[in-house]
Amino acid sequence: MWLGLSTGLIVFVISITGCIYVFEEEIRNSTQTEHLYVPVQKKTFIGLAKVISNFEHVAPKGKITLIRITEEKPNATVEINTGKKVYYFNPYNGSLVYEGKPDWLDTVQEIHTSLLLGESGKFIQRWSVVIFVLMLITGLILWFPNQMRLLRQSVNIKWKASAKRVNYDLHNVLGFYASGILIVIALSGLFFAFKEVKLAASFFTGTKLSEGRNIESLQPLFNKKLAIRYDNVYQTILDQYDKPNSTSISIRKTGELRLRMVYPYKWTRKQNTFFFDDSNSQLLRAKLYKDFNAADFIEATNYDLHTGKLFGLFSKVIACMASLIAASLPVTGFMIWWNKRRKPASKSL
Repeated sequence: MWLGLSTGLIVFVISITGCIYVFEEEIRNSTQTEHLYVPVQKKTFIGLAKVISNFEHVAPKGKITLIRITEEKPNATVEINTGKKVYYFNPYNGSLVYEGKPDWLDTVQEIHTSLLLGESGKFIQRWSVVIFVLMLITGLILWFPNQMRLLRQSVNIKWKASAKRVNYDLHNVLGFYASGILIVIALSGLFFAFKEVKLAASFFTGTKLSEGRNIESLQPLFNKKLAIRYDNVYQTILDQYDKPNSTSISIRKTGELRLRMVYPYKWTRKQNTFFFDDSNSQLLRAKLYKDFNAADFIEATNYDLHTGKLFGLFSKVIACMASLIAASLPVTGFMIWWNKRRKPASKSL
C-alpha cells in the first residue's frame, strides 16, 4: 500500500506517456508527412556527404548526435538531430526540407524515460518501475487465494453495485487481466535500465550478451572533413552488406560512433551494429545478427516487445490498452485507500 502511494503518480505518468508513444510511428506519418517525405523522383540518394555538408552550412555550430536514413523508402528525408534541433534534408538533392525543435512526441519520450529531470529522473523512473513490478506480483499473490473459489464472480465488474464496489472491481479485475502483459512490458523496460536484468536474461538462456568482433576488412578511409568521414563510414558498410530498411548513425557520449542497419524481419529484429572511434573512423567492433546467440536475440527483440511492435498493430493496441489500465491502477488504488481511511473506526464492546 505505501509503495503504491509513494510511486503512484510516477507510474501514472510513465503509463500514459507509454500509451501515447506506442503509436509514435503512426502519429508522425499522419501529422508530419510534409517534412518526412518528398515527392518521388527517378533519382538515387545523393549521398551522405552532400547532406552533411548542407547541414554544416545551415547550422555551422550544430553538433550531430543522430543521423537517420530510410533506404526502404527512397523519398524519405534524411534526418539529422542535434538534440536541440532536428533537420530534414531532401535525399535527391540534399536541400533542407524542414528545420525545427524536437516535436511533442520527443517530449513524451523524455517524460517516459526521465520525467524531464535528466539522470535524477531516470533514477526515479527505473526504481518506480521496479516497485510497480513488485506490486503486480504481490497483487496477484493476494488476489488468487481469496478469489479462486469465486473465480467466476471475481473476473467480472459489478457495474450495478455501489461506486466504492465498482472502483474496487476496476482495480482488481482490470489489474488481473492486464497483470501478465504489464509484467512483460515493465521487465522489458527495465532491460534498458539495469545490467542486472540483462545478466538475468543471460543466466536463463545460458548465453552471454556479445560485445561484437573486429572485422579487419571494414576499415573506412579517414578524412578530417566530417561530411566525408561519415560518408566513408556509411558507404564502407553499405558496400559490404545487403541494403537495409533503415540506417541510424549516432554519436555516443563514450566517443564511439554507432552505425546500425536494420533489415526486414518478422519476429526478432535483424540488425547489424558497427562501432567506430569517432575521432579517427577506426572500426572497434561489429555485432552481426547472423552471430546472435539467445541473449543477443532477446536484446534485439526487447524494444519491439516493450513498445508492442512485435506482433504488429494488434499487439500495439493490446500494449496501449494495458498501459491505460496501468495508469488507472494508482488512481483506483488511491480511491480504495482513501475510502478505507475515511471509514469510521468501529466502537469497542
